[in-house]
Amino acid sequence: MGMIQKSKSFFKGVKSELKKVQWPTRKELTTYTVVVVVTVLVVAGIIALMDTFYGSIIGLITRS
Repeated sequence: MGMIQKSKSFFKGVKSELKKVQWPTRKELTTYTVVVVVTVLVVAGIIALMDTFYGSIIGLITRS
C-alpha cells in the first residue's frame, strides 16, 4: 500500500470518527465557557491575594 493510499485511508477513518462525535449545543458550549472563565478568574484572584500577602510578609521580615 503506497503512501497516498495510506493517507486516503487515514483521512477516511478520521472523517468516519468525526461523524460519531456528539458535539455540544451552543447553550452547553456557552455554559462550559463561562464556567472555565469564572474559574480562571477566581483562581487568578486567589493567587494575586496570596502573592500580595506573602510579599508583604517578606517585606516586613527583610526590612527589620
